[in-house]
Amino acid sequence: MSAIRTQALACRDAARAIAALDTATKRRLLHDMAGALEAQIDTVLQANAEDMRLAAEKGVQGAMLDRLKLDHSRVRAIADALREVAELPDPVGVVTRREVRPNGLSIERVRVPLGVIAMIYEARPNVTADAAALCLFAGNGVILRGGSEALHSNLAIAAALHVAMQANDVPVAVLTLIDDLSREAMVELLQLTDIVDLAIPRGGEGLIRFVAEHARVPVIKHYKGVCHLYVDRAADQALALDLLIDGKTTRPGVCNALETLLVHVDVAASFLPMAAAVLQKGGVELRGCERSRTWVPTMATATDDDYAAEFLDLILAVRVVDDLAEAIAHIQRYGSDHTEVIATADEVAADRFVHALRSAVVMVNASSRFSDGGQLGLGAEIGISTTRLHAYGPMGAESLTIEQFVVRGNGQVRHSSAA
Repeated sequence: MSAIRTQALACRDAARAIAALDTATKRRLLHDMAGALEAQIDTVLQANAEDMRLAAEKGVQGAMLDRLKLDHSRVRAIADALREVAELPDPVGVVTRREVRPNGLSIERVRVPLGVIAMIYEARPNVTADAAALCLFAGNGVILRGGSEALHSNLAIAAALHVAMQANDVPVAVLTLIDDLSREAMVELLQLTDIVDLAIPRGGEGLIRFVAEHARVPVIKHYKGVCHLYVDRAADQALALDLLIDGKTTRPGVCNALETLLVHVDVAASFLPMAAAVLQKGGVELRGCERSRTWVPTMATATDDDYAAEFLDLILAVRVVDDLAEAIAHIQRYGSDHTEVIATADEVAADRFVHALRSAVVMVNASSRFSDGGQLGLGAEIGISTTRLHAYGPMGAESLTIEQFVVRGNGQVRHSSAA
């Protein structure tokens, strides 16, 4: 038996133990995990410094380097996310629907754990703790396969969490971190249909497509985040500018950062020069359509590829549109079903925007950067789904459960004559 299969089987067996824990025990476990992580903060940062050093030697830069880096505040934020998950409503055992059939059968739909989750990710050491918290709180085992660039950080975080698990008599195999980072090992993990119930990849589009193409287990995924801000003719322009700056410049390397700005032609003359001055001062490269370049001649010319791009950098595509319908049509053509934002004081326009788009998150007068599980009340997120399976959008603990039918009767039988 291979090492990967052996580890996966151990995780599955341990998952049965975590599924049986009551809510109070799970809450205590997650709080203890947060405390253990903070107690090991210096060890975690030393490990992360080694990862950063090796990444720099390999030429890693930009968004991936930003996602890899830890400091005291980021580690404390990871610990705080563990505590936030601990205080969420426990999804396990919740009855979502109950009815009594004409034959007297009581039918309940009850949330139960999925089983074993395989988490495939790169350059995001916070995922090690976030995935552990969400999976364990939802009663699941989790197999973590991080990227080579974050190996030391992931090992240090997992080791800290294992300390708390051991103190709570929880088998550490329920949180299994695979240190065999070969492609062959990852493919084997993704094809363990008798053990793994769901795979969730987090990382670049290349990684996600590799997982989707090689997995035999179900996969929750989103390939990229091409997020739009549409500035309507009825927008408060100061508000729209704040949304634009926050969405594009605060962390350009994340999937909820803005990549395209759409501006109604009626406000383009006033909004675009103002926005361009602020953005360009902040180092943002603008690539616009011909009409947008009439108001901001310093823009480069945008191509179709630019409008479809997830830049993950200080680059923004710009387009002037004639009306709301044209803005919606642009998003439907180039969007990735991640997050869309409208800035407007017109409630009718806002409602049209919301109902016309099928993106996982649609926002009215709020920054795209709120498209995040922690910000949306999930405590943390294990990923964002744009695949419309059992979960859609940012996924928290509830998304790691499924509904089980529980039928209660008093001797009812289904006779063959009634079949």
